[in-house]
Amino acid sequence: MRLGRPKTKGGFALTVGAGVVVVAVLAFVVIYFVLFPTSSPKPFSLASTTAAAPVTPGTRLAGRWTVASGSEAGYRVREKLGFLPAESDAVGRTSAITGGATVAESGRIVRVTASSFVIAVNTLKSNEAQRDEHIQTIGLQSATYPKATFVLSDPLTLPASALNGGVVRTAATGILNIHGTAKRVTIPVQMRLTDSGIEAVGSLTFPWGEFNMTAPSVGGFVNVTSTATMEFDLHLARA
Repeated sequence: MRLGRPKTKGGFALTVGAGVVVVAVLAFVVIYFVLFPTSSPKPFSLASTTAAAPVTPGTRLAGRWTVASGSEAGYRVREKLGFLPAESDAVGRTSAITGGATVAESGRIVRVTASSFVIAVNTLKSNEAQRDEHIQTIGLQSATYPKATFVLSDPLTLPASALNGGVVRTAATGILNIHGTAKRVTIPVQMRLTDSGIEAVGSLTFPWGEFNMTAPSVGGFVNVTSTATMEFDLHLARA
């Protein structure tokens, strides 16, 4: 007894071909989410942390402060897999930061009169070694442009409340140089002052083309959105 008509050779080939495509797509998706996990570090923030003790009356904050341990800076970009929506940010960070700030005081008013920082972007690390290799030659091209810099151009005045141990919000205006391209920018910053340290957290989101970069794409399957974010958490100690 014949239970059904046998498949034609052409129909069988189409079925096998479709199956191969489905398997290949599924395999790529699995590989992608293994190589690019969906969890990523949260953005830097001071707002949710416990307030520090107020600056002790009579403590002199004026002088030179330099980058201390605990400082980090890096990038944050939203990744996209083919036709699927992105599920997490790609985040790379480094603690290879040098520089510092000069602080002046007048009564209860604190001013940052000068500051400059250098970030070794060729040391940026994410949770995936292949991603770290790619940004050396595409996007940031850190093998060609190994450093990013920021130099404050306008003095930064902090309110008297900055001496109370809480977080104050301000903005730092200066020259940011990334990918060999310098632009004047204003970066929103959260700051906190203590007797022994200054902490500053901030981030700036910009179109890739603003710094003459092209949004990275890996084989047309892994792409990123049209903007990138530079973020930092700076800890400064007395020089």
